[in-house]
Amino acid sequence: MAEHRSMQRAALLDAARTLLSEGGTEALTFPALAERTGLARSSVYEYFRSRAAVVEELCEVDFPVWAAEVAAAMAAAHGPEAKVEAYVRTQLELVGDRRHRAVVAISASELDAGAREKIRAAHGGLVAMIVQALADLGHSRPRLVAMLLQGVVDAAVRRIELGAAESPADITDTAVFMALRGIRG
Repeated sequence: MAEHRSMQRAALLDAARTLLSEGGTEALTFPALAERTGLARSSVYEYFRSRAAVVEELCEVDFPVWAAEVAAAMAAAHGPEAKVEAYVRTQLELVGDRRHRAVVAISASELDAGAREKIRAAHGGLVAMIVQALADLGHSRPRLVAMLLQGVVDAAVRRIELGAAESPADITDTAVFMALRGIRG
């Protein structure tokens, strides 16, 4: 029974990812989740008390997976500049991934304070990954530089998400160029 519930919960989260990546947070409704999973709407409420609860769980499940990919790319890079490049490039390469699109949709949405706090903490963990590389490059305020660098990444993510005139590869290369030029001061 517990295994069955776990599979249904996983199916609901997967349906939520799809809805978020296709239509943003407006698309994430309990009737839509029920329809996608073949469960009764009342069953969806047995797993999640609200949309915010679905969002919070997605953040808990998906953000660490995404962050681990960024961390692995940084660990494989040699030297602080290569780590910065890996940090930017990996996040932008993940834009096409449904998990990433769901996290982006969640980040852009109106959420309750608890869900917003979880997202802030997850983003803080991502930014913290790059602080040491920036300190190694001699920045006196590496945390501030890291937050501004993440702003460049977030702007590039939005540009790719919007289906801008430039190709995702061009946007990524430009963001990497800006990051590397900027961190050199």
